Amino acid sequence: MSTQRKPKPAAQKEPFKVRTLGLDTAFHEDLYHRVLTMPWWLFFLLAGAGFLALNSIFACLYLLQPGCIAGARPGSFGDAFFFSVQTMGTIGYGVLSPTTVYAQCIVTLEALAGLLSLAIATGLTFSKFAKPSSRVIFTSRAVIGRRDGKPCLMFRMANARHNTIVEASLKVLVLLDTVTKEGERLRVPHILPLLREQNPFFRLSWTAIHEVDEKSPFFGPNAKQALQARSALVLLSLSGLDETIAQTVHARYTYELDDIVWGARFADIISTEPDQTRIIDYSKFHDIIVEPGDQPADGVQPAGGRA
Repeated sequence: MSTQRKPKPAAQKEPFKVRTLGLDTAFHEDLYHRVLTMPWWLFFLLAGAGFLALNSIFACLYLLQPGCIAGARPGSFGDAFFFSVQTMGTIGYGVLSPTTVYAQCIVTLEALAGLLSLAIATGLTFSKFAKPSSRVIFTSRAVIGRRDGKPCLMFRMANARHNTIVEASLKVLVLLDTVTKEGERLRVPHILPLLREQNPFFRLSWTAIHEVDEKSPFFGPNAKQALQARSALVLLSLSGLDETIAQTVHARYTYELDDIVWGARFADIISTEPDQTRIIDYSKFHDIIVEPGDQPADGVQPAGGRA
């Protein structure tokens, strides 16, 4: 019996790319936020580079006074460097030791620097590790189809952790380019009202529905062309309390117009066994079925087929 791999939580795409001009920001400014947002591999790379650089600096200070380290070869940077590593790490093998007042002063300074750097590195590592994160899956595409006879824009989500996100709240915005009477170009967000914006027990899947009526920017036969002319972008923002870690988690996703399939619906993924056990088939999570009689969109198979 073959098993299909479950889809991974979708990456939280950036809503749009931004390039700033006239704002000079040094790397050390808002360093804490930069460290928390950088990937783990870069964090460990910078931490290792900082450790090597700091020990190299102290090794050079030891070399300023020849013979200040007992057991070290004269002028050996390697011996001075490894003595610095032993001092900063409070290892002390007993082979290398300071012999002069100058060396003792450098050792004292390095011990203080080691304590501070260890505390900072430990705090940053814990902050990154303990930062709450969600594992919410979003379908790769959204659909516009009929629900109870009414045209609706629909998005599907699921909690990949299989625990409960309590009091989950979803907000949906559509960003539209707007030109004022004065000729000023703005990127204006418009809230899309949902039939259900709250889910107090987000454990299985959740299909969010926006009814396409006269007030909706998706209403009308030429809605897609009008939205393309205004560079429309749909943003989803979900937040709720993760019951396992008792912290608020956030997830967001964006859909471009090409990610929205007109005249389709999502394939069913939930079934119930005789003992009332709910089954979620994640192999069909991204499947889309074109409604009979509707014109298939790009990338979608003919009516009744699955994308």
